[in-house]
Amino acid sequence: MEFDIRRSCLERFLRYVKIDTQSDNESLTIPSTKKQLNLIKLLKEELKQLGINSETDSKGYLYARLGPVNNKQKVGFIAHVDTSPDESGKNVKPTLHKNYKGQVIKLSGVEISPKEFPVLNNYKGQTIITSGGTTLLGADDKAGVAEIMTLVEYFSKNKSELKIPLRIAFTVDEEIGRGGKYFDIKRFDSNVAYTVDGGEVGELEYECFNASTISITVIGENIHPGEAKGKLVNSMLIANELIAQIPKNEVPEKTSGRQGFYHLTDFKGDVSKTTLNYIIRDFEILGLNSKKKMFEEIVKKLNKKYEDRVSITVKDQYFNMKNTVKERFFIVENAKKAMKKVNIKPKIKPIRGGTDGAMLSARGLPCPNIFAGGHNFHSKKEYVPLESMEKAVLTLINLVEIYGNE
Repeated sequence: MEFDIRRSCLERFLRYVKIDTQSDNESLTIPSTKKQLNLIKLLKEELKQLGINSETDSKGYLYARLGPVNNKQKVGFIAHVDTSPDESGKNVKPTLHKNYKGQVIKLSGVEISPKEFPVLNNYKGQTIITSGGTTLLGADDKAGVAEIMTLVEYFSKNKSELKIPLRIAFTVDEEIGRGGKYFDIKRFDSNVAYTVDGGEVGELEYECFNASTISITVIGENIHPGEAKGKLVNSMLIANELIAQIPKNEVPEKTSGRQGFYHLTDFKGDVSKTTLNYIIRDFEILGLNSKKKMFEEIVKKLNKKYEDRVSITVKDQYFNMKNTVKERFFIVENAKKAMKKVNIKPKIKPIRGGTDGAMLSARGLPCPNIFAGGHNFHSKKEYVPLESMEKAVLTLINLVEIYGNE
């Protein structure tokens, strides 16, 4: 019986999104949440049922190998199991909207409208999958997980078609910028890989932001307001003074394309103590360094004015993968060929974000990003067309065949 890619992909995706795997940026453990391991364990069991040996490491990463042992190029595919902390991933209720006709999709508390998202019109007649409206869906990146697992199932049933060594990995904590940090490249055992973590059909990305975090703490002095003159120092007002010096037009909601940004992600405070957390992004390393320097200069001025009450911590997250990938650009060319075999026009553009592949590329494993099919990630309005997931699997199958015929 012919293997039903669409059915396998759907059944897996519906199963995976119901498992809460939200990561936690405040956690110091690895992985940041134990619940991510619930999906890792399920994937390991499913691989076993397909006759595929796999192993997990102490960090929670899952690695698997299949295919022949030969001298052909080893190729790897990677997806992450965690979902974003931006919206709840608990009790996800995936909802199928079959034979979509272009209408407003009404969910519990939210609507997904073609007026707001015109790309929905491209999916008329298809099956749109959403959450119930009170959580995110988890297509980022459980669509990628389901697609890779469907790929594995396909080749487990068509062993003679797999002519190259194939490497598979599922990571944790990608959404909080740690996914590639503890990835065991040696254990993965491939010098070419792709993350399956992109958006709409055709997306192919080999350039991303350089990224850092900025954490700032302001210490105030709390005195009874009736006796505060000349004594009280309000940490929140100092923090606001800092915020006022950040360029107002260089924020996510006012930038696009190749523009970088400053993004205030968290503000907590009272009179005595205030903390601010920023993420900064730029496609050029000089631009990122300029943004870091600006924060340091602002803090320096505030400390001079307020007697060293402000401290700053700067941490790099990931870097632009472009230079590493360009050294082996055949990786991108093969992905383009694989898409064209499914009549997909590649859409090459820089990622206004990051993937595990960004960090892995910086560590020497070139790893561009292929579409998984979803839209509106990190949102209750997230959705993925089933047909897009099917096209992703077909693209991966074609990609494996291209390497096998080289």
